[in-house]
Amino acid sequence: MSAPRIGLSARLLHHPPREMGFRGKTLQYLEQSVAHWLMSHGALAFMVPTIEARSQVPRAAIRMADYVRELDGLVLQGGADVSPTSYGEEPLRPEWAGDRVRDLYEIDLLWECVIQQKPVLGICRGAQLINVAFGGSLYQDIGTQIPGAIRHVDREAYDGHRHEIEIVPGSALGKLFGMVKRATVNSIHHQSVKALGRGLAVEARASADQVIEAIRWSSAGYVVGLQWHPEFHATAPQELLDCTPLLLEFLERARQRSGSAAPV
Repeated sequence: MSAPRIGLSARLLHHPPREMGFRGKTLQYLEQSVAHWLMSHGALAFMVPTIEARSQVPRAAIRMADYVRELDGLVLQGGADVSPTSYGEEPLRPEWAGDRVRDLYEIDLLWECVIQQKPVLGICRGAQLINVAFGGSLYQDIGTQIPGAIRHVDREAYDGHRHEIEIVPGSALGKLFGMVKRATVNSIHHQSVKALGRGLAVEARASADQVIEAIRWSSAGYVVGLQWHPEFHATAPQELLDCTPLLLEFLERARQRSGSAAPV
């Protein structure tokens, strides 16, 4: 039995603090929790590096298709804002400018997975990136652009901040979780889906203000986006939604692509 090989899109740190010792360098990294979440269910996790214009590797020397061909699935990590320029807007504030370099890299990676029919799971920023890649747009800031919205991020509480969601009846997520109609999830985002991308369906919303919390591509391919961080739920209090069924669904689709059997 071979383990499914799951790629993780890289987080980018363009200007590391001087005390880290990487002056003038760009760091590409993954967050430990998401890798361990995948590994705890029998998957192998691999970070997929990006290529920037100033890198030592010419863009023409390597193709994203070659990377994706070696993977069975992809997880788009959370992190920096999606740049408003990626969906045809200008940042309303300088601090909401996002990471355009990462956007282009992840959109390229996402579409290559779609072409090769590899499953994709987007987490937080990853869900927003999926929506933008499919032609949708985002609220640049929930608190200032959605009247009556609850707080979706608390800088001090971080992953301790949470709210309730409603799973859309009859959706794939609804069928996966069975009798669970409402659940509590963590919330660490100030952006969210605005105009829904082409071919995407809403699968969950925040109970209090109806902010979109989960989306899924309605095609035969597997592309799912979650606004919360399911990897943080794995070691969180029991009142948070157990996202294991969703992870197992994703990994099963990855195993189907690799031809490997599910673990006993």
